[in-house]
Amino acid sequence: MQVVILCGGMGTRLKEETEFRPKPMVEIGGKPILWHIMKIYSHYGFKEFILCLGYKGSIIKEYFLNYEYMTNDFTIELGSEKSITVHNARNNHDWKVTLAETGLDTLTGGRIKRIEKYIEGDTFFATYGDGLADIDIRELLAFHRRSGKTATLTGFHPISRFGVIEVDKDYTVERFREKPRLDGLISGGFFVFNRKIFDYIDGDDSILERQPMHRLAEERQLAMYHHQGFWHSMDTYRDFLDLNRMWEEGKTPWKVWNDD
Repeated sequence: MQVVILCGGMGTRLKEETEFRPKPMVEIGGKPILWHIMKIYSHYGFKEFILCLGYKGSIIKEYFLNYEYMTNDFTIELGSEKSITVHNARNNHDWKVTLAETGLDTLTGGRIKRIEKYIEGDTFFATYGDGLADIDIRELLAFHRRSGKTATLTGFHPISRFGVIEVDKDYTVERFREKPRLDGLISGGFFVFNRKIFDYIDGDDSILERQPMHRLAEERQLAMYHHQGFWHSMDTYRDFLDLNRMWEEGKTPWKVWNDD
């Protein structure tokens, strides 16, 4: 089972950070949000990743090319025979990471289509490079297999960005609710796809969430896994601040793994 992560968007709503790096490399607690997403999947035993690169993709390549040195202390001896000694090596995950250039302007469906040649099995995971959840990945996969559908998306209850006023029948204010969880559901990534998904994607200008998903729904080939736990995306600078505050306070529901 491979995990495809969409890492190519420009992240214009988070320009305070994405002016200098791709959104998946924006950090939470000193680690890229991409690293947090990969930790979620690897916790459940899924450690083979395909990263769909686009905007500033070279930064992601450099991160993984130098991962051992980026995550550990090391001593370098310069000269004709340069040597590097890593100290107290940690975070050396047994991940297999394919870094695939999928085009600067390619849209989400097109990025999925471009990595078809790297998919080895009949089923694979896919998700966005900016969303975190305390989702049980194995339970998600089991649900997908039971459904017998071509695709499964995960539905989440979003958190309101605003406080809510509750009133009685006479419009007397009873209480304020600070940013409650909304009743409606949205698709927040964490997909499972069968290989047939590639038949629904036309080319680089295909938006995964539009024509492919709409067609799948019309053909009753799209299931929804209802996750009622935590989900949070990093769309804006406020989201960036919220997630980092949660990390600093130790309130990290998405941290399903035990190590650092």
